[in-house]
Amino acid sequence: MSRRRRIFLVAWLALALGLTSLAAAGSVWGAFSSQNAANAANTITAATDFRAPTSSATTIAKTTGGIDGFIKNSGTYYVYANVTDTGSPASGVLTVTANVSTITSGQTAVALAAGSFTADGVSYNRRSASLTAGSALAEGTLSYSLTMTDVAANSNTEGGLTVTVDNTAPTASNIQTTSGGVIAGRPDGGDKITYTFSEAPDPQSILAGWTGASTGVVVRVNNATNDNVTIFNSTNATQLPLGSINLGRTDYTTANITFGASGTASTMVLSGNQLVVTLGTQSAAGTTAAATGTMIWTPSATVADPAGNAATTATATESGAADKDF
Repeated sequence: MSRRRRIFLVAWLALALGLTSLAAAGSVWGAFSSQNAANAANTITAATDFRAPTSSATTIAKTTGGIDGFIKNSGTYYVYANVTDTGSPASGVLTVTANVSTITSGQTAVALAAGSFTADGVSYNRRSASLTAGSALAEGTLSYSLTMTDVAANSNTEGGLTVTVDNTAPTASNIQTTSGGVIAGRPDGGDKITYTFSEAPDPQSILAGWTGASTGVVVRVNNATNDNVTIFNSTNATQLPLGSINLGRTDYTTANITFGASGTASTMVLSGNQLVVTLGTQSAAGTTAAATGTMIWTPSATVADPAGNAATTATATESGAADKDF
């Protein structure tokens, strides 16, 4: 046997053994494309993106903004998502669609356009057009899914995503005051007013951009047939939609008093279904009530819950025995 034939035989056996080893170890797959030029030079390219896009965050939120994750019957909403593609290099996200047919009949592949969007303080890079929820959805949790496809045709569907349906309007439940000032029974700086709703309201329906954290306001105690309380924004220019409180007596003040318009601001903070207002520096002294009374709170329909249900305007009467407030 010639030397050249021996070299060829050894190389052939090495190749055969290598292929046998690969078969024993498992299959290795690659996607290649080839091109033969007229000069017989060959170009071979490997497709390096074998992984489908994924979503790191998604939500459904009413189109008016505020707290996300809630919808109501016939309410309008957006679907948001943060979608990224991976690869070496990634081929890029081609399409993102949402199946929200449980919420809006027939909407099985709603396109989510690329862009920069924000919902409840979180940034997203995909959002749908405005959609309208069904008119007869039962309260509870509904599921939806996202399907994401990249330029290399890798596709991924993520299911089990949820949104809460809430069709019940919030109501005023109770109104109370707590003395924190100089004299009990007289409105003073440091006194607190607690508004209790039947459910947690959306803070942005009370004050645009508000998260519920402590913020400055102005409290007005007004001298009237029955003295009453109203809440204004920090500049004392716009009344907030918290309605008014009838103090049930005429002797808490002999003139209109502001708390927090100058000096130490009044503050309000939302915790769950309770909104607490603390009185700041007062413009004039109040008077001490001569006897007990019962407050009545008339709320505003501008306040809404996270699903967008407007509050009823039914009054709430102070619970417990009649007392001197503040």
